[in-house]
Amino acid sequence: METLNRFLAFPLEQIPFVLLVLLIAFTIHEFSHAYTAYKFGDPTPKHHGRVTLNPRVHLDVLGTILIFLAGFGWAKPVLINRANFKRPRMMGILVAIAGPLSNLLLCFLSLFVLHLLLRSGALEGLQPGVQQAITLFLHIMVSLNMVLFVFNMIPLPPLDGYHVLENVLPREWALKLQQIQPWAIFIFLLIVFIPPLHRITLGPLFALGNQLLLFMYTMMSKIL
Repeated sequence: METLNRFLAFPLEQIPFVLLVLLIAFTIHEFSHAYTAYKFGDPTPKHHGRVTLNPRVHLDVLGTILIFLAGFGWAKPVLINRANFKRPRMMGILVAIAGPLSNLLLCFLSLFVLHLLLRSGALEGLQPGVQQAITLFLHIMVSLNMVLFVFNMIPLPPLDGYHVLENVLPREWALKLQQIQPWAIFIFLLIVFIPPLHRITLGPLFALGNQLLLFMYTMMSKIL
């Protein structure tokens, strides 16, 4: 068991909670993309069966495996056709950020519930094992959703930050940016598994996520 733990980003006893959080976080993330695009007039997500809260249609094998190995990953991208939007660039940006914002909202709501339960003493009447399970689940909901929010805003395909950048840049620059798409997976593997590259790329981004989480916790403490 100790040997297996060396290859995982989470302790083995947390895996069931991580799986449950992933089902929720990935499903809500991709549903938010699909629903937003559909409401903006693009029937493509509906035709592909993505305007649904069924986790099976949203999970990506590699992205899910990376969660357990590296601590972050992605779900199956939602296909959209911007030509169906009245304002393709603006609506393209809104569709792209809908997913990460859903993770940020899940993070905030989980942190709020956790904070409220601890402050009110609502867990004190429960069995110790139940208390531990609830707090562990909420802690993982908070941390994983913040990670997914930050990670998905990285401007590399197929992540949402890339699609935001693609819609912001002038068309000629966006076309040049598309040339890196075939190499995106190799870039990901390099920055994830090579420590020096990880430290100068993903490290500062996740540090920023931790600062955002600390800010949310501080503000919530003052409000409650």
